[in-house]
Amino acid sequence: MTAFSIARDRLGLHEIAILGDPERQRQVRIVSRGAAVIGIEIAHEGSTFQLADGYRDLAEVEQRPGSRYAVMAPFANRIKDALYRFDGQTYDLAPGAEGGKRESRHGFLRDQEFTLERLDADATGAHAVFVNRSIRPGVHAGYPFAIDVSVHYVLNASGLEVVASMRNVGEQAAPCFFGWHPYFRVADGAVDAWELQVPASLLIRTDANFIPLPGDEAYAALEDEPAMDFRKWRRIGTTELNHGYAGLHADADGRARTRVRDPNTGLTVAMWQTRGIVLAFTADTVPRDARRAIALEPMESMSDAFNREDCAAAIRLEPGAERLFHCGIEIENQHA
Repeated sequence: MTAFSIARDRLGLHEIAILGDPERQRQVRIVSRGAAVIGIEIAHEGSTFQLADGYRDLAEVEQRPGSRYAVMAPFANRIKDALYRFDGQTYDLAPGAEGGKRESRHGFLRDQEFTLERLDADATGAHAVFVNRSIRPGVHAGYPFAIDVSVHYVLNASGLEVVASMRNVGEQAAPCFFGWHPYFRVADGAVDAWELQVPASLLIRTDANFIPLPGDEAYAALEDEPAMDFRKWRRIGTTELNHGYAGLHADADGRARTRVRDPNTGLTVAMWQTRGIVLAFTADTVPRDARRAIALEPMESMSDAFNREDCAAAIRLEPGAERLFHCGIEIENQHA
């Protein structure tokens, strides 16, 4: 008999993997479209509480408003003017588009179907592995590379772990990096009353379109940006966040933890990652329930990394090579 459980369900044409932790009364639901988490239920304050503000129904799964829990690959967040250079050649991700329509964000997989290739449980955790092999030359404009993406979700005693893999199955080097777009709730109501802690030393400065400034101008010491400094626990209040943070400080176990909590109950979520940057977004511009969840987005590299010399080595993947990115969620100070 295993301590963890698994089950399958469907939402329209899409398969759902259900990972269960009966002992701690936790359940995670992941849909095959986009390999997106659509639910994280926990026992809290004597009832069931939905920690994840994911897609709520079939229409949202297929229309993907707010990119909730999106798997972002082969790039995360934005690429300036949908143009980039790699190995001396310029690529256009939005050929024929002009003006405000020239944008490219969050990669290609948000509306793609993943294959559920593994679903099992044992005494230490429940596992679901989703795989996508749709990124191929000729499929996505401006991206003539071949990348296999897999996302391994593990529900264990501490929470939900995510191991993302990108493998270059083509014949030429490719630019690619991974990001994840989870939204969290630690209470009903607006984020203003919640508290945030970000273990970073640098703020990533951007232009009006949220593209990081060139070169070293992109990095500001948080001592010089007190309004965005959450190194110590601080109430979010009316602060509007859509900001990346770099220079993350890892704990002794190698995990850098960005935390959000409800000061009234103590319910705390720690989003952890082993490298990269984190972007905090107070959901001011989402099409429903603005400022009623916070996105804490772990990314291997910053927005517009395809166009930055300081990111070039980190995003380059040689033919046949594989790169992993490890992140996840821990549930702390929970009063069940």
